[in-house]
Amino acid sequence: MMTTTTPLKMNETFYISHGSPMLSVDDSLPARPFLKSFQQRVLSQKPNSILIVSAHWETSDPAVNAVTGPSDTIYDFYNFPKHLYQLKYPAPGAPELANKVKKLLGEAGFKRVHEDKKRGLDHGAWVPLMLMYPEADIPVCQLSVQTNMDATYHYNLGRALAPLKEEGVLIVGSGSATHNLRSMQDSNGGIASWALEFDNWLKDSLLSGRYEDVNEYLEKAPFAKQAHPRPEHFYPLHVAMGAAGVNAKAELIHDSWSNYTLSYASYKFTDST
Repeated sequence: MMTTTTPLKMNETFYISHGSPMLSVDDSLPARPFLKSFQQRVLSQKPNSILIVSAHWETSDPAVNAVTGPSDTIYDFYNFPKHLYQLKYPAPGAPELANKVKKLLGEAGFKRVHEDKKRGLDHGAWVPLMLMYPEADIPVCQLSVQTNMDATYHYNLGRALAPLKEEGVLIVGSGSATHNLRSMQDSNGGIASWALEFDNWLKDSLLSGRYEDVNEYLEKAPFAKQAHPRPEHFYPLHVAMGAAGVNAKAELIHDSWSNYTLSYASYKFTDST
């Protein structure tokens, strides 16, 4: 009797706050053990491939990397300890996934989608992934953000990518729930009141399903421009939120802080249909 296997389906998408590159080595950061336990505590099924939207790849139109073979590790940060520049995350590239992303976005009206066959993974991708999936054996495709566009654009970008979940693709947005580098400082655990207020507004909005408010965060959120002087670390959230579906339920899966203003809040979006 012939048996059939059920294709792997991903019901979840994720927004991970990767914070500082020091997350890759600094055990004092609570987000590090959280990500290291990701496979055991958050998502037990192993995805067929990963599409990660990183804050650290900005382009005027959507772009995907389509690497064949192991991905290069990009060290797009400066003045950090020497051993960070020796870390490697040689995950296989995912050119087939890149083609599917281009096709889906084109069908959704995103006509100018570019493909980069040489670009590796920047630290917004490899820092969280090396903790989540240290074996580096899952094919990874990276998608850029467009800071010349708004949050709703990125939400719609995510909605166009939702069918990938049916093929076992894990969609991850990687940024930071708050990101104001000029306001960071050592604070012995203290948190700036404006950063906490924005972070609490975001949590309440997501857990209440007020996704439209999150899309309109510049008008709706307190201290929006202070929490995100530039939007590149926030837009990956909108992609993950859009890819989850209009009826998705949000869950806060991690909450910690460093450097007075840097929130590591991370969210899971589960398709409830």
